[in-house]
Amino acid sequence: MIRKEKEEEERVEYVSLTQPEAEKKLVRRMNWTFMPFVCTIVFFQFADKAILTSLSVMPQFWIDTGVSQDEYAWLGSLFYLGFFLMQLPNNYMMQKFPISKYLGTILILWGLIVLSMAYARNFVQLAILRVLLGFCEAITYPSIFLLISSMYRRSEQVVWLSVTLMSNSFAIITIGFVVLGLMQIPSSGAYSSWKWTLIIFGSITSALGFLCFFFLPDSPYSRWFRLTEEEKPIVEQRIRDNAVVPTQTICFHQIREALKEPRFYCICLISIFVNFQNSAITTFSGIIIKDMGFSSEQSLMLTTPGGLVIMISLLLASYISRKKKEICLVAVGCTSVCLISVICLAVIPSGPSRLIGVYLSSSTVPVYTLLQTCISNNVSGYTKKIFYTGANQIAYTIGCFIGPLLLRSHDAPRYLPGIGVCIGADVMAILLFLCIRYTHTSLNKKRNMCHRHSNMVALPEEIQDLTDTQNPHFVYQP
Repeated sequence: MIRKEKEEEERVEYVSLTQPEAEKKLVRRMNWTFMPFVCTIVFFQFADKAILTSLSVMPQFWIDTGVSQDEYAWLGSLFYLGFFLMQLPNNYMMQKFPISKYLGTILILWGLIVLSMAYARNFVQLAILRVLLGFCEAITYPSIFLLISSMYRRSEQVVWLSVTLMSNSFAIITIGFVVLGLMQIPSSGAYSSWKWTLIIFGSITSALGFLCFFFLPDSPYSRWFRLTEEEKPIVEQRIRDNAVVPTQTICFHQIREALKEPRFYCICLISIFVNFQNSAITTFSGIIIKDMGFSSEQSLMLTTPGGLVIMISLLLASYISRKKKEICLVAVGCTSVCLISVICLAVIPSGPSRLIGVYLSSSTVPVYTLLQTCISNNVSGYTKKIFYTGANQIAYTIGCFIGPLLLRSHDAPRYLPGIGVCIGADVMAILLFLCIRYTHTSLNKKRNMCHRHSNMVALPEEIQDLTDTQNPHFVYQP
């Protein structure tokens, strides 16, 4: 009985909030200093990537560039080729350079690339710029996921990851209205509305890069948080809880440990499968809606409700996940909605009712959020967490590269073969989420058995870069 009480005391000491009011004040300051940067970066990351969808409903874009619909699909996919090729170098550079300087520099470059797309005259030039854009934007999510997992407690991360990715929904809504306004500008000389769209978004992105370079907090101890001496122990306690100890030393044994874990491959496969649908529908939503008989302006406006679906589904998913302390089962529910959406696109032959399938497809965003939350909550060890996140991004890239190529022009307007692949992929993702949950619950039961039959090893006073496997106190979130 005494040993059990001692064990409970040690576990409470490990995760407790010794100064709740002081910590709340600190977290509020962190939120207002850090999260506006993060949300703005994600907003423009999605806007610059998805701006191709808005251009697709502008007739002048097709005339000026001479791009065919199949070449357009390749433009959607080639972005992810650059995204893929940058993942391994990015994993190295994230650990070697301050993230604020690294991310700020890349933001400046990618803004210039978006701006340069306004001067592209053919498919080849656009293709090269889309690959380069993928190179730059590959840095965003891994850097932001790593920052969030180092700034916030594990119990807080699902909320702030959801808030971060909710910026995607604002981007979808905002792009629709901004581009609709730009379409009203009469073409003058070499500058038509699609070119002004790229020039404006590219310029703002580069300006954001300069701000991030100088002002983005990239450590819980950042000077921009204005920590007092009383708050520093609270930050140290939070670092213990979120299981992220930043280090510039690459621990290869943590990579080997990750490669031996079956859940690593489950996460990668899920990321591939759900992003078939994500990238395919995101890239072709404007064309699919226009094929229902709507005008260019109507098609553009009808893409915006997808942003509201993302917002609502993210709020619901994060609320249920945090309240029920469940990640994988909530992800199964969201993936089931994605499955229903592609079934709707498959069985509804034509007409505006197909919009149901387009809008419900936006539920892929909370699925990806929960998948990243699963990594943030259940993987510790700085190198191991970076490796998991990087591998997830590579898998995301593979899925997004393949997705647009599934919807071929000769299968229009229903694209049944590609939609069929998405249906099968969603079913596989559901099964893999259930496998991950089973793995985590089994590991927790095994550790609880060990704790009952042996003395728990006390945590050292100093903060160590332990993996979830090495740390006997680590509790997995199912």
